[in-house]
Amino acid sequence: MVPPRYPPKPRPGDRVAVVSPSAGLPAIFPEVYELGLRRLRELFGLEPVEYPTTRVLGADPRDRARDLTAAFADPSITAVLATVGGDDLITVTPHLDDGVIAANPKPYFGYSDNTNVLNHLYRLGIVGYHGGSVLVHLGRPGAPHPLTFDSLRAALFTPGWYELTPASEWGDQPNDWRDPATLADEPVMIPGEGWRWQGPETVVRGRTWGGCLEILHWLAAADRIPSAADLAGSVLVFETSNELPPATEVFRILRNLGERGLLAAFRAVLVGRPKAWDFDRPHTLDERRAWAEDQRAAVNRALAAYADDPVVVFDVDLGHTDPQLIIPYGGEVRVDAVERRISVRY
Repeated sequence: MVPPRYPPKPRPGDRVAVVSPSAGLPAIFPEVYELGLRRLRELFGLEPVEYPTTRVLGADPRDRARDLTAAFADPSITAVLATVGGDDLITVTPHLDDGVIAANPKPYFGYSDNTNVLNHLYRLGIVGYHGGSVLVHLGRPGAPHPLTFDSLRAALFTPGWYELTPASEWGDQPNDWRDPATLADEPVMIPGEGWRWQGPETVVRGRTWGGCLEILHWLAAADRIPSAADLAGSVLVFETSNELPPATEVFRILRNLGERGLLAAFRAVLVGRPKAWDFDRPHTLDERRAWAEDQRAAVNRALAAYADDPVVVFDVDLGHTDPQLIIPYGGEVRVDAVERRISVRY
């Protein structure tokens, strides 16, 4: 593995790439997308630069890879932000020009299917950032969530350590993007109950790896993930998507990673709060709590079988729920199970 490099950070006034290497959803939700672009300009002082496939639905993977490579190659671009996730980015990364990207490292922000790009950058020795999509987080109805906003601003502009904060309220029931009128309304939120800690009372400091759990499964099948030896001493960070994989599937994916020897490599595990509501599965609050409990039990079952007593923190706000804290991918994290604090180095 290549030793990690933190790319130089942008400054207010800089040009940043806005790309759709996965789903080109700006094509069908232009109002949400334009809101995200406007906030990128007005709240962060950055000038978004679009590419030929940014607003194209179903663009050829080679064209999307060409745009992403061009974003890294352009010396006037100082960061790269994904518009949203999707489900086929695994077909795009083989077409990237690794020589260009390695020679021009830049902060990359994305999550969900963008785990493909983050893992790709990791293998090139470039620290990326899990989180901060233009549609979901910058285009959030009402206003960006304060925790997301503060975390994203720090990750964009400020090098050094940043302490994560448990959300006092959270949500997983987004407004309907098909109705632009809902962009003025705050999403439904639920009182937070803090993070859930278990394992030894110790302090773990290591390099992060992980992402969306379902994408990790695909990457393992395609043989594109690091080895257990490469990940030894690292911190696993994972979350589940809006497809709401059941607890049985979560266990099986983790079991398969365990069979590869990966789970034994991690000294700590940060588990994102599971999303448990979607438009086709509008679970009640009690059903969502039961869903989360089943998910935690599935994770614990796999870790008990394959891991070596890591520190585990559940319900961290880092995935498909709202707010979303930005996690450096391949960068450093400090998990303090004594004081029950988590800090990341941006």
